[in-house]
Amino acid sequence: MFKKEKKVILSAFLTISTALFIANPIEAKSNKDESKLEAYLKFSRVLNLIEDQYVDEINTSTLINKALKGLLSNLDAHSAYMDAKSFKDLNIQTKGEFGGLGIVVGMKKGVLTVIAPIDDTPAQRAGIKAGDIILKIDNKSTLGMTIDETVSLMRGKPKTKIKLTVVRKGESKPLVFEIVRDIIKIQSVKHKYIYLDKKKQEKVLYIHISSFDSKVVNSVQKILKENPDAKGIIFDLRNNPGGLLSQATGLLDMFIDKGVLVSQKGRDKEENTVYKAHSENTNTKIPITVLVNGGSASASEIVSGALQDTRRGVVIGEQTFGKGSVQIVVPIGKDEGVKLTVARYYLPSGRTIQNKGVTPDIIVYPGPVNKKKESELVIKENELKQHLKSELEKLDGNTTKEDTNNTLEDNNTSKASKNSKKVITQKELYKDAQLKSALDVLKVLLLEKGN
Repeated sequence: MFKKEKKVILSAFLTISTALFIANPIEAKSNKDESKLEAYLKFSRVLNLIEDQYVDEINTSTLINKALKGLLSNLDAHSAYMDAKSFKDLNIQTKGEFGGLGIVVGMKKGVLTVIAPIDDTPAQRAGIKAGDIILKIDNKSTLGMTIDETVSLMRGKPKTKIKLTVVRKGESKPLVFEIVRDIIKIQSVKHKYIYLDKKKQEKVLYIHISSFDSKVVNSVQKILKENPDAKGIIFDLRNNPGGLLSQATGLLDMFIDKGVLVSQKGRDKEENTVYKAHSENTNTKIPITVLVNGGSASASEIVSGALQDTRRGVVIGEQTFGKGSVQIVVPIGKDEGVKLTVARYYLPSGRTIQNKGVTPDIIVYPGPVNKKKESELVIKENELKQHLKSELEKLDGNTTKEDTNNTLEDNNTSKASKNSKKVITQKELYKDAQLKSALDVLKVLLLEKGN
């Protein structure tokens, strides 16, 4: 056995050596090439050992595929070797011809983590949340799986069922969700109004962007054109998993008139790109606040981070996911391919978001606004007038005309009754502490601006 192994290794050594000397006979003598040869020989030796002595017979092609799979997955969470099935699935996915859950996942600390469920999709309706760790898909453990393997398992025919077992922070035991796959259709941009003063018709725009698809820039431009009198903008990028870089830079270019928006740097100089702002058709005056959380990733981190770095917007919420790498897909033969990380994104200040994310200017956790509880013995301000009016009626039998001035809540509620889909009421604001904080900060920015 030893003689056979030695013969195979010697043959591999001669083949590799010959190839290197033909390619560059001078460099083959260097320490670097000697080290490379030693590494190739180690690989050949282990490969031959498995072929000869592993308990089950495995052909060389299968072994090489397994080796490539392990090699790429150990580089980082997003690089991957794609066999014929995975490569075909990728092509299907890019054409949008698949049934799914509406969930974006990533590897965080080595475990499969939900970046964000997409709004109005099966995953979101079932109750999947950003930050959930997916422990099992149906009855298969995700430990040791690549992202591509897990995505392949979750994708399937529309109207078929799938079971996800997730671990959620704060829960004493894993949660099980049964979800029905569906064709994922996303309306990436939605907007509403928050009225500051109904009499003056002063309002701010609330623009929710669920993902950066090809329609984002045109949709936001249309909203701004239809609302030239808007006093400010709240961009909600919570649970936005990212999307097209061109849409992220296009959105930033609408509000930043000069300097770097984002840069892309890799080892290969051809991958290095700098995206700069243009002064044409740029609104540098309107105040902006941005909402983010742990489900904000990639393109949404670029937008929030760039607005923060350029002091063009105030970022509010929670730490973002930290996905700032660039992947390319290189076909290997007809039916296979390699997805490889080739660069990282860098914000205007030069910092990277990879594995770090964006830290908000103001940390606000989700949930309702905490209101101070008043003693039941104290007559509340909104009850005082009615109380005094009743006392007057007891004395002289007269009635006092009720004050008809509207409060801010009345303004919003009244407006909402006419167009409830487009106006956020005070009641709704107080259910969302992050949104309420974003509005409060926007009001401060408006005061500084002199509005």
